[in-house]
Amino acid sequence: MPDPISVLVFTQTPISEPLIERLRAVSPRLRVEARVAPSLDELGDVWRGVEVLYTSWFAPTPQMAPDLGWVQGQFAGVDHFLGNPVLQQAVLTTTSGIHAPNLGEYVLMMMLAFGHRLPRLLQYQQKSEWPQDRYRLFAPAELCDCTVGIVGYGSIGRQVARLARAFGMRVLATKRNIAGADAGWHLPGLSVAEQPDRLYPPAELKAMLAECDYVVLLAPLTPETEKMIGAAELAAMKPGAVLINVARGGLVDEPALIEALRAGTLGGAALDVFTREPLPADSPLWTLPNVVLSPHVGGITPHYDERAMGLFAENLRRYAAGEPLLNVVDLKKGY
Repeated sequence: MPDPISVLVFTQTPISEPLIERLRAVSPRLRVEARVAPSLDELGDVWRGVEVLYTSWFAPTPQMAPDLGWVQGQFAGVDHFLGNPVLQQAVLTTTSGIHAPNLGEYVLMMMLAFGHRLPRLLQYQQKSEWPQDRYRLFAPAELCDCTVGIVGYGSIGRQVARLARAFGMRVLATKRNIAGADAGWHLPGLSVAEQPDRLYPPAELKAMLAECDYVVLLAPLTPETEKMIGAAELAAMKPGAVLINVARGGLVDEPALIEALRAGTLGGAALDVFTREPLPADSPLWTLPNVVLSPHVGGITPHYDERAMGLFAENLRRYAAGEPLLNVVDLKKGY
């Protein structure tokens, strides 16, 4: 029999034993150990011979884990791993694809909330009164009359497009390689074929923004995308448009966003991510009336571990068989 493969599942919250057993059942070669600890320092000496690591936030140095050849991240984003020298010896993969159903619903929820004036309704509810001109103030913008622009058109973007189309919306999108196919993992039943009404290259981002009633940020955070939505891009958006960010806070120039929200040139923002997390208590975003905030929970689902372990199990099967892994990160691109 070929040599055994030592696998360490290192998380901050426990993975259920049936899911760990699912990993062990992939191949008799696998030696899977699950450890829960708040940090690397709390793990102790567990690295000897570890070849495969499943981890959320932390990865060891090459000195700690000289045999490590593959790191499977627990999340879709990998900006917290980039720069770790262990990636000079180890392949990095992500769980991109598992978040599409819940984040798609989150985005749709926010579009419906702003379209039907929910933030404004709640403000008056807190006052225990309704305004005299309620028919004007609460008149909705029906989604079937609106255009959504998706910045970063991967598995989540395609799910947003599916849901938006079900409401009769026009769908625009931008991605780095408009000709390239998406070879990443996707949940069963969610195809990779969903195409927007128009696909823009990054150089034409402002042209797309000018068309959109809602702009959804789904791009990875890289040196190239940091603050990609700044004052100029916000000024290019349609008056009254709504920005929805469920990707990374660093994609947005936060002071410029606050200024646009205060000025009323931007209709509103739904933000699940921020430049600093948790969001500082003195941030003006907390009290702006046209902003809805959530504490980076958009990607949470009761099915998270099940889906992540399903993807990891398939990648373990591929690894043991010598086949190409899914969701391999291009370190030069940062995603």
